[in-house]
Amino acid sequence: MSTRIVLIGAGSAMFGLGTLGDILKCNALEGCTVVLHDINPQALRKVEQTARQYLQEQALPYTVFATTSLEEALQDASFCIIAIEVGDRYALWEQDWKVPLQYGIRQVYGENGGPGGLFHALRIIPPILDICAQVQRICPDAYVMNLSNPMIRISHAVHTSYPDLKTIGLCHEIASLVEHLPILLETPFSNLSIKAGGFNHFSVLVEATYRDTGKDAYPDIRAKGPAYFAEAPAYFGNIGERRLFLEILDRFGHLPITTDSHFGEYIHWAYDVADHNGILEFYDKYKRSMLAPQSPSLARLAQGTPEKEYWRAVPIIEGILTDSHHGELAVNIPNDGFIDYLPRNQVVEVPAVVDKDGVHGVRLDPYPKAFAGLLLNQVAVNDLTTEAVLTGSKEVVLQALLVDPIVTSVRAAKEMLDTMLMLQQPYLGYIT
Repeated sequence: MSTRIVLIGAGSAMFGLGTLGDILKCNALEGCTVVLHDINPQALRKVEQTARQYLQEQALPYTVFATTSLEEALQDASFCIIAIEVGDRYALWEQDWKVPLQYGIRQVYGENGGPGGLFHALRIIPPILDICAQVQRICPDAYVMNLSNPMIRISHAVHTSYPDLKTIGLCHEIASLVEHLPILLETPFSNLSIKAGGFNHFSVLVEATYRDTGKDAYPDIRAKGPAYFAEAPAYFGNIGERRLFLEILDRFGHLPITTDSHFGEYIHWAYDVADHNGILEFYDKYKRSMLAPQSPSLARLAQGTPEKEYWRAVPIIEGILTDSHHGELAVNIPNDGFIDYLPRNQVVEVPAVVDKDGVHGVRLDPYPKAFAGLLLNQVAVNDLTTEAVLTGSKEVVLQALLVDPIVTSVRAAKEMLDTMLMLQQPYLGYIT
C-alpha cells in the first residue's frame, strides 16, 4: 500500500500548495497519495485544480484528490498534517490582543500566551480534538503533525485527550538560529552543534559547540550577541523586536530562539521591557503580507514551502519512511524526561532524532535552572486551559486566567472574560 498523506486545512494555498510542493520534491514519497481536505469547498477546489494541472504538466507519478469529508480523507492514512484556523483569523486575533489591554491586562501580543492565547486556544482546540477523535477511530497508527497555534496549549490538550496518538507539533521559529548564528559566529551552520528547548515560542538555546574544535560557542554568543542582535534584522527585514530578547540574554545568560512578540506573551514583566513599536510593526507587516495577493498558485506549488519558514513535516515523514536517523532541531512532543524541571504531562519543544520507529526527543541536561522557573509558571495555565476546553466550564476558564502570570487583577479578569464570551459567542458558546 502506498504512503497516504492527508493535509487538513489544505484550502489555504500557502499551506496546501506549499506542503504539496515539498512532497513532490521528496524522492522517498514518489508515487504516494496526497489527500487535500478542507471544510471550505471553494478554496479546496482551487488548490485541487492547481495540483492536478501541475501534476499533468510535469507528468509526475502521484495521486492527488480532494474531499470535504474528513472520514473519507482519513481512510488508510499514514500521516496527517493539520494547519487550521477558526473564523476570521485577524479580527479575532485583534480582539484577543486588544480587549484584555482595555481592561488593564498588560499582554504584549495576544496570539499564543496570556489571555489572548487562552481565547485562541478555546476556539481552536475543540475542532482539533474532533479531528484527533476521527484519527483515533479510523487510522490510529497514523502520525499526526500539528502546525496550528497556540502550539503549547493545543499539544497539551491533544496529548491529554489522546495519549496514544503519535502526535508531533512543528514550528519554524528555530530557523532564527539557523539564520543568525552563522553570521554572529562567522562560521557555517554545518560547523555548529546546537540544542535548544523549552516550550514552543518560549525556548532558549541551551548548548552551542563548534564541531571542528569541540569548543563551547556560548562565550562568543554572550560576548558578541548584544551588539549583533541590537541591529540584526528580524521578520520582514525590520530592525527591532529584541529588547526583551536582549534582557533574557543578559539576565538569564541564554539566547531566546524568537523575538519579543512571541517570547513576551509568557512573562509577567515583559510589558515593561518589550519593543512595542517593533511588535506593532511586525504585526502590521505580517497581516498585510498574509492578506496580500500571493504568488501565482503554480509557482507556489513548484517552490514548495519557502526555506525561511522551515516547516519540517516532509523531512520527518521521509526520515520515518527511510529510517534516516537524522536530527531535527525542534519538535513538540510529550516530556518523557527531556526537561527535568517540567512535569511529564507537558508537551515540550526539544531536538529529536527520526527513524523508522518515529520521532525521539533528545534530553536537555543540564537545563538552565533560572529559565526553567519561567517555564514552570505556564504549567498550571496549560493544565487548566485543557480542563476548560474539556469541561466547557466558565469557572475553569477564569481559573486559567487567574493562574496566568500576565493577569494581576481578579476584577479585570472577570469583566474581560464576560466581554470576550459575548464577542466570540459563535465560537465560545460551549463555555457556560
